[in-house]
Parts: sequence; structure tokens; C-alpha cells
Amino acid sequence: MAEEGETKTTTVGTVEEVLPDSLFRVRIPSAEEGGEETVLLAYLAGKMRLHRIRVLMGDQVEMVLDPYGGRARIVRRLT
Repeated sequence: MAEEGETKTTTVGTVEEVLPDSLFRVRIPSAEEGGEETVLLAYLAGKMRLHRIRVLMGDQVEMVLDPYGGRARIVRRLT
């Protein structure tokens, strides 16, 4: 559950590599023009695992970013 005052940052990215154990390398475009793209390690959310939703290379996914950086949780497959 979210603590009071805690906000969850969501973003959209593209899966560029499928790794073992339901891990994915996801590329996030930069917010500012001309900036560098970020590559994060992401894992599937529990509901996506429960319903066996497959995520493939090249899919657009919606993610919730970890507040400490470096990881993200995939919560929705967009394409």
C-alpha cells in the first residue's frame, strides 16, 4: 500500500531484451529532447504473473518505477 505522501511514478517503455526468471531489459525514452534514453531492469507484477500475460521483445509496457532507481515493475502490456 502507498504511504501517505508517497507517489508512484509510472512511465511507458519498450522491452528490448527478455531475460530468464521473468526479468526484462526495458528502454525508457528521455523526458527532454536530445537527452539519453534510460535502460532499466524490470519484472512482472503479480497480477500479470497470475493471469500468465506474456510480454515479448518489442512490446510497449507501462511500468511503476522503484523510488530508489534501477528497477521497475511492469503493470500493463500496451501492445
